[in-house]
Amino acid sequence: MLPAGGPSPAQTCGAVLVAAVLLQSLCVAVTFLYFTSELRQLQDSYSKSGIACLTGEEIGNSIQNLDLIESEDTEADPCWKVKWHLGKLIKKMMSRSYEENISAINVQRTLTLPHTEGQQPRGAVPRIAAHLTGSSSRRSSLSSRINPLPRRGIGHKINNWESSRKGHSFLYNVELRNGELVIPQTGFYYIYSQIYFRFRENENEDSDLLGQIRNPKQLVQYVYKLTNYPEPILLMKSARTSCWSKKAEYGLYSIYQGGVFQLKREDRIFVSVSNSDIVDMDKEASFFGAFMI
Repeated sequence: MLPAGGPSPAQTCGAVLVAAVLLQSLCVAVTFLYFTSELRQLQDSYSKSGIACLTGEEIGNSIQNLDLIESEDTEADPCWKVKWHLGKLIKKMMSRSYEENISAINVQRTLTLPHTEGQQPRGAVPRIAAHLTGSSSRRSSLSSRINPLPRRGIGHKINNWESSRKGHSFLYNVELRNGELVIPQTGFYYIYSQIYFRFRENENEDSDLLGQIRNPKQLVQYVYKLTNYPEPILLMKSARTSCWSKKAEYGLYSIYQGGVFQLKREDRIFVSVSNSDIVDMDKEASFFGAFMI
């Protein structure tokens, strides 16, 4: 039962407070709905604007003119960033594709271009190699197999080698002329040679000849190259000095040498020796060869 004087001050204050809270809640709700609606409209507008940047005009023209657009225009154009990033990406992809195509064309051109004289492709000749061996003839027949060195040079050239695939000898795309290997193609070659010197005392031989042979001798092996130059060119030389005792029944020496040299087409290489009278042309001991590397 309320007093006759009306509501108390406490009740009035409580009613005002409740009304203020309800009004504030209503204002917050209205404000939230308003800003949500505005944000949604801005989002839709931005999305449509972004799509319009790609569909509203010729994108090819804008990409081509990326570097020509002035800074004032870029600031005024809301689509500039979209165009700029897209254009840079397309240019990068086109540049990479162009470089790959150019590289492929250069490789193909290198494979198909004709080579200059003496510079044929390696695939044209499967293999270039030669291995020549001595014959099993006795020393008495060496006079027909070892000739004085042509032009100017030292020693006696070994004229005849075994090259007909007997034993270990062979010729692959190399020609043999008078003891000289004819180079078919310009390039780098490994050249090697071994000569076997053998002295054995024979009771029927002249004592003066034996005395000359027994004296200290320089056993030398030479490898020469013949070109258009008037004189042969010395490529390698190897030597040993022998001094056989009078009590020795025989003396044996072998000299081996090898190296890499650049040779031109139609060059010729051969071997010459000193003291040809004691050269033993045993096929396993005396040999000469070359191959392209």
